Amino acid sequence: MAKASVKTRFVCSACGGVTPQWAGQCPDCGAWNTLEEQLQATPAAKGRGSTRVGGQYAGDSGVKRLAEVPRDQEARFPTRIAELDRVLGGGLVAGGVVLLGGDPGIGKSTLLLEAVARVAQRQGALYVTGEESLRQVGMRAERLGVMDADLRLLAETRVEAIIELAAREKPDVLVVDSIQTIHSDELGSAPGGVAQVRESAAQLVQFAKRTGTVLFLVGHVTKEGQLAGPRVLEHMVDTVLYFESDSGSRYRLLRAVKNRFGAANELGVFAMQDTGLKEVKNPSAIFLSRHEQPVPGSAILVTREGTRPLLLELQALVAESPLSNPRRLAVGLDGNRLGMLLAVLQRHAGVSTYGEDVFVNVVGGVRIAETASDLPALLAVSSSLRDRPIPQDWVIFGEVGLAGEIRPVPNGPDRLAEAARHGFTKALVPSKNAPARGQAPEGMEVLGVERLDAALAMLREHGD
Repeated sequence: MAKASVKTRFVCSACGGVTPQWAGQCPDCGAWNTLEEQLQATPAAKGRGSTRVGGQYAGDSGVKRLAEVPRDQEARFPTRIAELDRVLGGGLVAGGVVLLGGDPGIGKSTLLLEAVARVAQRQGALYVTGEESLRQVGMRAERLGVMDADLRLLAETRVEAIIELAAREKPDVLVVDSIQTIHSDELGSAPGGVAQVRESAAQLVQFAKRTGTVLFLVGHVTKEGQLAGPRVLEHMVDTVLYFESDSGSRYRLLRAVKNRFGAANELGVFAMQDTGLKEVKNPSAIFLSRHEQPVPGSAILVTREGTRPLLLELQALVAESPLSNPRRLAVGLDGNRLGMLLAVLQRHAGVSTYGEDVFVNVVGGVRIAETASDLPALLAVSSSLRDRPIPQDWVIFGEVGLAGEIRPVPNGPDRLAEAARHGFTKALVPSKNAPARGQAPEGMEVLGVERLDAALAMLREHGD
């Protein structure tokens, strides 16, 4: 039997690029001081005797014409956790690979353990842990009340052993917690390195595609909130989910940033309790503060996360600044866009925040990526500056352009229907989002505006 030779190479910790010689700068991504020495054990004879999983995805082989490819929809089966199924696009797809990331202690393992325990009541499921003992997993399962589930557990960190046992057990759903603890015998580096994460994930993904197994990978995040390891990891999987939460908040937001089988940017809401994560079936209600009296600087907007319209409270505080350079701070919004909107407010509406600190916050820890928050943000700033509250029964949404125009946003009727369902009686929206006469939701008056100064004037008129 031929011995394996040991080769030395240098791997970039930023991009995963490989070079045979050390250099101060990575030749692939240009990052400095990121090349790390790595020993690689290379078998003398590659090919048929290699332990690496190879072959085609899902049994496909050879070249096919596009017209010959089956076009039937992928069969789905639910996890029976409605918020998770929503984010996944309706349920699990055979052969689908899901990557779940989030801060430590946010609830990744808790959610997946409860999900696969429910799946195990109807189908085979295998939970592989590389961070905890089986005793620790059992204690969590007891706390979640899922000890009766026919769930199989495995404590293993070697990817070849995991694939071998999974091929023998033939589970419908496989969970690997976490990918940073898994290593391959083909590489001599420590677990968690760029090469190890990439190689281990590649073998697991190929196994899932070839066998039709649903694969969940748990990934740690860096202090910047990004998944640790190579960026290519997100490209290898079908779905990327992120857990989000404000420090100290018991609510957890599960967001799909990539989904080949459903809508991206879909949002699921959970509440962390002693017995695990519980679904929040009406998230709009928890993000709204029901003030006893109207409060200056508070505006209610309707955003859209994936396919779900969501009511949020946006709060603004404008105060005289002791600094020569006033602060502009946005939590839940794009800070650069806030600065641009304040310039539009001064130029086209005559409302100046010069010499004032401006703070804008989205209640509940939700991050808004769309532009429908432009108009409510500016009206909340104006309300705080002038100390004149916006009526509590108003809901606002719309994009603001640099010329001071109010632009329409997608799915206007769905947003208005959601606001009407929660008891709001007036809506200030772009003119092109205003419904035709007689088509507004029952009990709601919809006011359409075309310019920012007109929106401020209408708010003053109806708010007095």
